[in-house]
Order: sequence, then structure tokens, then C-alpha cells
Amino acid sequence: MMDKNKKIGLLDRFISWREKHISQNQFILVLSFVVGVLSALAAYLLKHLIHFIQHLLTGGFDPHTFNWLYLVYPVIGIFITGLVIRKIIRDDIGHGVTKVLYAISCRQGKIRRHNTWSSLLASSITIGFGGSVGAESPIVMTGSAIGSNLGSFFKMEKKVMMLLIGCGAAGAVSGIFKAPIAGLVFVIEVLMLDLTMSSLLPLLISSVTAATLSYILMGTEAMFEFHMEDAFDLARVPYVMLLGIVCGVVSLYFTHVTIAIEKQFKKISNPYYKLLIGGSVLSVLIFLFPPLYGEGYETIHQLINGTSENIILDNSLFYGHARFLFLYMFFIILFKAFASTVTNCGGGCGGIFAPSLFLGCIAGYLFASLCNMTGVGVPVSDKNFALFGMAALMSGVFHAPLTGVFLIAELTGGYSLFLPLMIVSVCSYLTVKVFDKNNIYAIRLAQRGELITHHKDQAVLTILKVADVIEKNFMKVAPDMDLGELTSVVAKTKRNIFPVVDAGNRLVGILYLDDIRHIMFRQELYHRYNVATLMREVPERLSIEEPMEAVMRKFEETGAWNLPVEDITGEYIGFISKSAIFTAYRKTLLEFTSD
Repeated sequence: MMDKNKKIGLLDRFISWREKHISQNQFILVLSFVVGVLSALAAYLLKHLIHFIQHLLTGGFDPHTFNWLYLVYPVIGIFITGLVIRKIIRDDIGHGVTKVLYAISCRQGKIRRHNTWSSLLASSITIGFGGSVGAESPIVMTGSAIGSNLGSFFKMEKKVMMLLIGCGAAGAVSGIFKAPIAGLVFVIEVLMLDLTMSSLLPLLISSVTAATLSYILMGTEAMFEFHMEDAFDLARVPYVMLLGIVCGVVSLYFTHVTIAIEKQFKKISNPYYKLLIGGSVLSVLIFLFPPLYGEGYETIHQLINGTSENIILDNSLFYGHARFLFLYMFFIILFKAFASTVTNCGGGCGGIFAPSLFLGCIAGYLFASLCNMTGVGVPVSDKNFALFGMAALMSGVFHAPLTGVFLIAELTGGYSLFLPLMIVSVCSYLTVKVFDKNNIYAIRLAQRGELITHHKDQAVLTILKVADVIEKNFMKVAPDMDLGELTSVVAKTKRNIFPVVDAGNRLVGILYLDDIRHIMFRQELYHRYNVATLMREVPERLSIEEPMEAVMRKFEETGAWNLPVEDITGEYIGFISKSAIFTAYRKTLLEFTSD
């Protein structure tokens, strides 16, 4: 106990010294550097764990024939991951980026300490054993948790905690992809942090630091080596636009299939049933389509470098049957969403960065090949279009066209294709936006009204909570109380509203002072009237867990100035007034927008 108190005392003294000698803005820059270093190290560790496990399990496979172990490895991986999560971690760590968005929206930037390592451990097992997901969402969760816990350790305020979460996410994306610009843009577009001059520099420091350390640890070459042999021609712009629309449709398919399968799995409470269903589906899909094994980056590397597309048929039942290649690739596009979703729902842990890149690469390559087969118009480069498809799917699934452009350019070194990358990304994004308001990460939070957006009014209302503005200093009265007893209660309070509650503290009505003002001093009426005859019906009831946007909507619909609040069991708690909301709103808006 003494050692713990001593450590706390040392920390408090350091914080006090720091506040006197180092400004908060300077200290944030130091923390952003540390977050960048730790995020890059975590990304390096995760990638090497995945590759080590995959090489250990599949390094000796004969590519010329199918392998029955594809039916076994994914189930084992999901089973081990599920046990680790349930027995050791004991917390839900799935949907990493969604969890980060939730921490920003509803937890004031707080992420649990175990998230600094739990997602890394669980995803390395899942992906190493063949789970058809990516490592990027888990590493974003890890980086964000590092930023959040560093901020919490040094007792930083809420706004700084959110910024450090962004620094961790930027460092994680930069570190695992060696893409500093994409890391910065991802935080702005996907995590929807508001960009100000005070937040730009820490995000840049984390991104550049993480990318630089990744260059040192993993080399300076691009993640996917790409050599452009066919320069882009303006005559191919219509094809690029059409590819963007096609990839937008594929993005919609991927998003909605994912959400639909997740809803079905939520109906299953037994984790072993989930493992049985998810593992079985995943194993069969990987056995039939081995490119679905793991992240799929090897397939991407082959397609964008012009390697014979027949390599995609390696280890499958279709090896040597090149005539089935296009149909085979089409089924991969069709089933990738199933494989990725059942991996997570069955008990695994992973993200959808890699599935989106993989799916886009296949879609772009298949599109170019089909265009060339028809012989209509000018020929197009299947390598280039595989690259364009990656950017288009990233833009469509994440609603992040800038992230798609910069990430693919940095991943491949294909900077000379910036214009078509921009065109295909915008076309895909616009196609998706016609049908979906939010990206795949934000849909779950948006449905519950827990999503912060760039719209400051909505963002501030999201941050505000009902519990923060409840007023409880109202004197309760009973329905059978007569006017005389009521007058005695009125004399003891300065409020003009009286909640009428029954013996179980359930609100049955509201009594307003203006309704009894004309009779409250007429003693001859004291026993003639009681509260039940004088009260009004409750115009609307608010729940303690209700989002503030819904609260404001109820105020607007009823025209009321005060509305009662109940807990989840229906018991009366207090009232919320418009004036209290406006006061809290102005204060939060000032904190939210100040530099």
C-alpha cells in the first residue's frame, strides 16, 4: 500500500511540476511522439506474429493440390481466440474502430487498459490461423488505447484524451501500412475528429513518427511493390468512372451483408453455437477458395504485379482449370463478406481494412479483364485497375475517399496514378452515399444515437448526457394529498412544478403552481380538492439513457419547458429544463470548438 501511495505521490508531483514548467500544448506534442513510437512497435509486433503463425501452419503446403487442413485451422483459430477473450480478457473487443468511435462519442475518450494488448493478441491468433479478416482495425484499437491510457495516466482533460486517441489511431495506420498521410486522413474522415491547428500538429507527429519507425524496422519499400508499365490515358476515364460505380455497389453489398449476418448472430447467445456455425462456414469457404485465408495480401501482391492470375487457383480444387478463373474470382467477391463476418461473429477478432483492399483488388482486376475480353473501346491495364479497385472499395466501405486515395498511393508507390485514383474513389463514394448515410463502422452507433459527427450541433448533443442536466430539487407530492397539505409543501420550495408520484415512486402526473395559485389561500377549499383532481397528465417522459438529440426532439414536439426523467425501471428521478440544456450546450460547444 505504501509503495502504491508513493507512486501516486510521485506522479502528482510530476504533474504539478509539468504544469509549472511545460505548457499543455508542448506536453501534448511529447505525448503524441510517444504514442507514435508505441503504436508503430505494436503494429510491427502484430504483423510478425501473424506471419510467424501463418508460416508455421501453411509454409509446407503444396500449391498444386487442395489441402484438408484448410478445414481445420480456421476453426482452431476462432476457438482459441474465443477462449482467450472469454477466459482471460473477459470483455468484448470486436469491431475495433467502432469501439474507438464509441469511446470518443460516449466514454469521454476512455478506453480500457487491456485494449493496449488484447486486440493485438486475439487478432494475431485469428488471422494467423486463417481468419478472413485484417489486422488494421485491431491495431487501430491498440493505438487508440495507448493514447487514451497515456492521457488518463497523466490526468489530461477530456478534449486532450480524444486527441490522443486520434494520435494513436493515426500512428497505428501509419505504422502498419507505412503510410503517414493516410494515417492522418483516416482520423479526420473515419474517426471524424474535428481538425483544428492545435490538433493537426500532434496527429502529424504521431503519423510521421510511426511511419519512420516502421521504415527502420521493416524497410523503406512500399508494402505492395508496384511497377507501372501502362501510363494512364484520359481515354480510359469513362472506364475508371464505371469501375467506381461498380465498386460502390460492391461496397454496399459488403456493408449490408456484414450488418445482416451480425444481426443473425446476435440472436445466438451460446458462444459454442456461434463457433460451430461461424467456424464451419469459414472453413468450407476457405477450403473452396484458399485466397480467403487470412488477410489476402499475397493475392493482392500477385495481381498488381502482373503475376499469372492462375496463381489464385493454387491450393484449390480448381487448380489447373483456368477456364473457371473468372467465375472463381466472382465467387470470391460474393463470399468474402460472409467469410469476414463469420470470422468475427464466430468468436474471432479482426477488421475489415484488409478484406476491403482484397475485395477491391479482385473486383478491379476482374472488371478490367472483362472489359478487355469484350473488345469494346480501348484496352485497359488489369494491374492499374486492380489498384483502382482497392481505392474504390476503401472509399465506399469507409465513406473515406481521401483515405482511399492516399492509402493506395502510399501502399504501392503509385503516385503517378493520383488522378484516376481520385476519380474512382469519388465515384464509389458518391454511389454509396446515395443509399447509406454512415459508413460500416458508424452504422451501429448511429442507430443508437451515439455517433459524433463533423456537424457541431449534433456532435455537442451527442456528448451531452441526460444525467448531466437533471435537476432533482423538486418536492414530490402524493395523489391523495389535499389542498391544505399541498399549500404547506408549496411554502417550503421555490420551484413551481411538483411531480406527483405514487407509493412506488412512479410519476402519475404533474402539478403546476399556476394551476392552484387562485385557490391555494382559500382555506374553505383545503379539504375539497386533492392533488389527483388538480394535476395534469405528463406530456412526455424521458429516459435516463435517452440520447440528447431525442430529448430535444421531444421538447420540440410537446412545446414543454420542463420534462420529467425516469430510470430504466420507470421510477421518477427528476426534471430536465430547456434552460439547463442550453447552458450545458453552450459550455460544451465552447470546449468542443476551442483551439
